[in-house]
Amino acid sequence: MNSAKKRTYDAIVIGSGISGGWAAKELCEKGLKTLVLERGRDVKHIEDYPTTLMNPWEFEHRGELPLEVQKANPIANRCYIFKEDAAHFVVKDAEHPYIQDKPFDWIRGYQVGGKSLLWARHTQRWSKYDFEGPARDNFAVAWPIGYDDIAPWYSHVEKFAGIAGNRDGLDTLPDGEFLPPFEMSCVETYFKEKLVEKYPNRHVISARMAHLTKPQPIHLEQGRGKCMNRTICQRGCPFGGYFSSNASTLPWAAQTGKMTLRPNSVVHSIIFDEKKQRAKGVRVFDAETKEMMEFYARIVFVNAAAFNTNLILLNSTSNRFPNGLGNDNGLMGKYVAFHNYRARVSAEYDGFMDRTTDGKRPGSSYMPRFRNVYQQETDFLRGYATVLWAEREQSFSSDGLGVDLKTNITTKQLGNWKVGMLMMGETIPKASNYLALDKQQLDPFGMPKLKISIDYDDNDEKMIKDFFEQSETMFSSAGFRNFKTSDSHQAPGLDIHEMGGVRMGKDPKTSLLNAWNQLHACKNVFVTDGACMTSTSTQNPSLTYMALAARAADFAVKELKAMRL
Repeated sequence: MNSAKKRTYDAIVIGSGISGGWAAKELCEKGLKTLVLERGRDVKHIEDYPTTLMNPWEFEHRGELPLEVQKANPIANRCYIFKEDAAHFVVKDAEHPYIQDKPFDWIRGYQVGGKSLLWARHTQRWSKYDFEGPARDNFAVAWPIGYDDIAPWYSHVEKFAGIAGNRDGLDTLPDGEFLPPFEMSCVETYFKEKLVEKYPNRHVISARMAHLTKPQPIHLEQGRGKCMNRTICQRGCPFGGYFSSNASTLPWAAQTGKMTLRPNSVVHSIIFDEKKQRAKGVRVFDAETKEMMEFYARIVFVNAAAFNTNLILLNSTSNRFPNGLGNDNGLMGKYVAFHNYRARVSAEYDGFMDRTTDGKRPGSSYMPRFRNVYQQETDFLRGYATVLWAEREQSFSSDGLGVDLKTNITTKQLGNWKVGMLMMGETIPKASNYLALDKQQLDPFGMPKLKISIDYDDNDEKMIKDFFEQSETMFSSAGFRNFKTSDSHQAPGLDIHEMGGVRMGKDPKTSLLNAWNQLHACKNVFVTDGACMTSTSTQNPSLTYMALAARAADFAVKELKAMRL
């Protein structure tokens, strides 16, 4: 009995990434004794970033990984992050195998902080049009919340995290609580001005980024400093210049004295109390000893990242829920979606030959979605956003020896301006895109392997075609030349924006979670990571996860105090 008491908390948070970190911070701040479970190893801010201050010549393989490592990890190796400076933060293929019913590159980060150490840090709010999309085009199910419900929570997390951006006044991309933006290049600014002349509803803006361009007192109180524009963020930032769980929310939760962080804890399932008809705790494997243990709490937040959250809930079976916790309607694991990153375009510009770029920036420019926003106008549903960049081509000569060589490699040879644009397309959640457990094939912990069956469809192909056509028209109108298109044909997954499977909705017959991210059928379990998403929109999703996690935690604490949970 005494042992069980030591393993009992007010709340358990599964996962320590972007959404789990926010859940932990909010719950601890509000006085709840909270256990945070992380399946990976511990990573402490600053001291566990082994490559963060290394110079290029200090890497044994000059930044690349040995061929045998690349061959042993064909999935991870397809990701741009899997290099010598950050591979230690990326899950290797053999560490958590899964079944690809259709090709899918599942990129993961199993450590304290999760992928918050590796993310691209673009942070855009959703607009009312994004939340209204499914109801308007009658595809999938309607969101149970709208922009007005989440707007205060966007502000809440933006102020704490620190978001650089302009107040652009766009209804398609609402303004937030911003720090000074990163500067756009002269060609990006030129394109912005030429574009709006011909297309009043198409806008190029400075990308909104989770970087401290001008730290405020709340950021200094966290121990974070100004972003130094090093652009090697994937190594972990010793200044805390970009937002991560490690630099921000987890230390903040820890200083309350209410958080217990337990790394190396592989969650097996959530324990359902058949008598009380509620979840009572979590079963966990110790990753080092393989010992199974149980922890108990009044509420459970599942933030293991979208696919692992689905896996845990599907594996949480009981007499009441033989097909997974809360899965009365059989929809858990279905209607999974992602972002389509296959298409990009490039061009050149002959102007501004008297200017060039100097220094670095961690972001780019951004063009919010302009297709099918106010009405259906194409032969495909939803739309796409784009990331835009323009920089001067630079080269140098490596001829000579001694002083001549040094002079040659430090003298830039400037060419034309190169312009590029990458599409981030919304994919439509479909029942045919699903996750399931294969109980005949087990992972190293004896748990069922996750089977992933996800693919592109005709809607995605039409969207790519439209992106190519519209990009060429827009670039031509600005005087850009040598236009080229590229379709990587990469499998889904490399966008690292997997969403759905435990979607929110108004009706328990067609969704798993209500408007407060509670399981319809098990009210003391909350899901606030990517698994909860009803649709994907075109924006980078992490800011929405943060806001949903903070909002749900606030609600959960109020419900606990009112004795309704």
